[in-house]
Amino acid sequence: MIQSLREVQQRQGAQFEESSIAPISFGNDVDAIAAAHSSVVLCDRTHWGRLQLSGADRQTFLHNQSTNDIKILQPGQGCDTVFVTPTARTIDLATAYMLEDAVLVVVSPNRRDHLMKWLDRYIFFGDKVQLKDITDEMAMFSLIGAQSSTLLEKLGVDARTTQPYGSHCVAEISSHPVRIAMGSGLGSAGYTIIVAADYAAAVWDAIAQAGAVLMGDRAWNQLRIQQGRPVPDAELTEDYNAVEACLWQAISINKGCYIGQETIARLDTYKGVKQQIWGIRLDVAAEPGTVITINEEKVGILTSLTETAQGVFGLGYIRTKAGDAGLKVQIGTSQGELLEVPFLKRTRE
Repeated sequence: MIQSLREVQQRQGAQFEESSIAPISFGNDVDAIAAAHSSVVLCDRTHWGRLQLSGADRQTFLHNQSTNDIKILQPGQGCDTVFVTPTARTIDLATAYMLEDAVLVVVSPNRRDHLMKWLDRYIFFGDKVQLKDITDEMAMFSLIGAQSSTLLEKLGVDARTTQPYGSHCVAEISSHPVRIAMGSGLGSAGYTIIVAADYAAAVWDAIAQAGAVLMGDRAWNQLRIQQGRPVPDAELTEDYNAVEACLWQAISINKGCYIGQETIARLDTYKGVKQQIWGIRLDVAAEPGTVITINEEKVGILTSLTETAQGVFGLGYIRTKAGDAGLKVQIGTSQGELLEVPFLKRTRE
């Protein structure tokens, strides 16, 4: 059970905030960030939502409700996809895994309930689709870092390093079945591991014993800002559309009609993207929501900020016409410079 997982993590030094489900830290944030770049870390993402779609129409339904081409997926494949409003404003960046008899959709922690209601409203009489929140039935971990495949092989698992992002299979860790998917959820190499709640503690402990550095949610958030993964209530809001969020890896332009498709097609055809997310290196900290300016003219807004061992780093939306990487900007009292970040994709292939 998940409580057993929490007990194991507490013995390993996990710190929990009163309102947090996942460990906020293991008291090693600086070391964990360094290990994510040089070796491998293990991060608990059990608090992320997991929604299951079943029924004969499940694939067509999800295809019509999100931005990527879900219909082409075969069992064992997966992809990122974006849930958007009819005007393509962002709701959430999700990952869909095609199973033999269902689709498993991983969503952000603060969009789990919203998307259950959102998707349910589009299931009409006669649709052969069943929607279920199975978050509490399983745990989910991320392996992040260049040595992730080496660690899996140490555990006797085929790392499947040649498989594309989102590919997944069932394997065993510590004699327990797990589903292992290509992709860490960030811009770094790695894997996503999904396991039944009853086996979560044993699997987590086995991975930790194999040499993974443990990472809490605070360090994960720092890493996701450095790498540019947008999240709801920061970069993903109804103020911005999916193209402005630089999520072309999760958008199909040729798949046909879906919610928000007309807006995205128009933005692509007429190159009408007014703003985009950029990484920003700052000389001093500033509050998210601070206006970004050049010569006192507003060109954007800061959406996320983290203070790292290498300095202050943020994400923000910048007006397209203002410039790109290397552009110098003002954020409150801070000087900033725009940087490319690995998670984002600014143009479609």
